[in-house]
Amino acid sequence: RLDFIGANRLGRALFSEMLDAAIAPANAARFVFLDPRAQTFYQDWPSNTRQIVAILRAEAGRSPYDRRLSDLVGELSTRSELFRRLWGAHDVKEHRTGLKSIHHPIVGDLTLTYQSMDLASDRDLQMLAFSAEPGSESHDRLQILANWAETNDAEMRRDAIERDAPQP
Repeated sequence: RLDFIGANRLGRALFSEMLDAAIAPANAARFVFLDPRAQTFYQDWPSNTRQIVAILRAEAGRSPYDRRLSDLVGELSTRSELFRRLWGAHDVKEHRTGLKSIHHPIVGDLTLTYQSMDLASDRDLQMLAFSAEPGSESHDRLQILANWAETNDAEMRRDAIERDAPQP
């Protein structure tokens, strides 16, 4: 269903646009079709919309009685004319590897390769790994984002400790 159920620190920073103010769990399909920020986050937003629908179609074929998937498709169909039109095209495709070009609000444009891997312990879960070509501008920007995420987390921990510390 494209629910975002976990990530490392860099993954959370990379997809912070989707995770901000999302109802848990964050969902890539809701983000792409219902959040206007997705149109600037994904540099090839039209391609991403088709990819999302094709992935959901493939899952609907594998799991035709999945109530949460049916609910998601119903929600998107009622709230997005584009989703409704793409869903009606009946395109089915799994996307296991490829390129994602995003515009991150902190570090700018990133071109990342991704690979989707099924988890042996649970066929319903997949892990996505994103990487940048070593030495590329995207690699440098990803490192900057990693440093930012580390600093941001450290500041949040310090603020929490100060907030919870006994007052004199």
